Amino acid sequence: MKFYITTPLYYVNAKPHIGHTYTTVAADCLARFYRMSGYDVFFLTGTDEHGQKISIAAENEGLLPEELADKISQIYKKTWEKLNISYTKFIRTTEKQHQEVVKNVFNKLYEKGDIYKGQYQGYYCIHCESYVIPEEKENPLCPDCKRNVEKISETSYFFKLSAYSEKLLRVIEESEFIKPDFRKKEITNFIKEGLYDLCLTRKNVKWGIPCPIDENYTIYVWFDALLNYLSGVGYLYDNNTFEKYWPVDVQLIGKDIMRFHNIIWPAILMSLQLPLPKTIFAHGWWTMSKEKISKSKGNVISPDDFINEYGVDPFRYFIMREIPFGLDGEYSESAFKKRYNSDLVNDFGNLLNRTLNLIEKNFNGIIPDSSSEEEITNLTDEVFENYSKKMKEISFSEGIEEIWKLINYLNKYLDTKAPWRQTSENKDKVIYSVVEGIKNVSLMLSPIIPETIKRVFQMIGIENKINKENFSSIKERIPCGIKTGKREVLYIRKK
Repeated sequence: MKFYITTPLYYVNAKPHIGHTYTTVAADCLARFYRMSGYDVFFLTGTDEHGQKISIAAENEGLLPEELADKISQIYKKTWEKLNISYTKFIRTTEKQHQEVVKNVFNKLYEKGDIYKGQYQGYYCIHCESYVIPEEKENPLCPDCKRNVEKISETSYFFKLSAYSEKLLRVIEESEFIKPDFRKKEITNFIKEGLYDLCLTRKNVKWGIPCPIDENYTIYVWFDALLNYLSGVGYLYDNNTFEKYWPVDVQLIGKDIMRFHNIIWPAILMSLQLPLPKTIFAHGWWTMSKEKISKSKGNVISPDDFINEYGVDPFRYFIMREIPFGLDGEYSESAFKKRYNSDLVNDFGNLLNRTLNLIEKNFNGIIPDSSSEEEITNLTDEVFENYSKKMKEISFSEGIEEIWKLINYLNKYLDTKAPWRQTSENKDKVIYSVVEGIKNVSLMLSPIIPETIKRVFQMIGIENKINKENFSSIKERIPCGIKTGKREVLYIRKK
């Protein structure tokens, strides 16, 4: 079984912020989940490094475009390393291999007759690197970013996007191609309004991939960037890898780039006669005071600052737990602290701490030889089934909510059974049942907070006793007589 997942490529005009981080952590959680489910996972991410916007940003910093690309690309890599992003490949659009694939695809579409030379008259948004077809009015704004656009008139090469309107509508309406479902209407309405052929080249933009059939042009940056999903898994140069992983199973994107991914991208694949991605999931935005968090608004949240203050896993947990993945959500530090103190400190951390205390006090730090309560075993099976379903639906917050049903039950179970009382019956069974529950909770949480769970396994002494990389361990009981490890506070309450 294979699973191929991608993030969009991130533009190297500026450092990563919470929006980039949100998509990438989500992709990492899915990649880890599927690996633990027994899948051979290919996880692709990387940086988009061509285009007019990069040239301008580089000039503003007194750098050459390639120098800026190298600088920012390394920052992304370091940030992903800090966040424990388990990608298979980090692709850069300046890589020679990718550039050759882009040129070859351009040639294929040209030879097929899906690319032709014509005249473009209209507007171009440098910020979005997108061609704008505005209403007939003076000084129009970009419909996406609301910035001023540049009026251009130039001979260019066009892709026959309009020729794929009907086929696109049929695929979108009859399949699970676009997720969440409520995004379908926006895309289908846009297509029904009429698609314009896509301008594929720029004449006066030097920082880009040269057009293979006309040296006077460079290839449009979005055409270049979208093809990374093909070049990243070996299209046209590594058939074994490509045949193994294509088509993409899940592509995660922000809702602001839906049209590129849900219209232009599948049309290109149709022209190449390649299978379409199974799912393209557009998540919402993080907002602050009801405004999108973005560089232009000056309300950027640096993941580095957040991590340095609170730690990697609390950050990962919060952004995956706080809001349903497809919707917008309001960020605030108070919301984070509330979630942190309630879930990680009070519920999970306290459950672990008092269980370890009981093992130390009653069994000299040795997990007692017993078996788990049937009711806990049954609940675990139910929770895991529901959790798996939600993760496959890309419903992270609901999946985590399922885990918390078991955590809450275990806390209540300890309170009810009260094994700290001398008169308590089946003290060994109660404690063993809770330890077994913690093990299973931890396995399910591992894709979300991987470093925390490593610490948990060390503390309960099972880091080398179970297969931590596979959910099959949920069905395996903890061996008897295990000595618990060195204890530490899992999370410290934030004021």
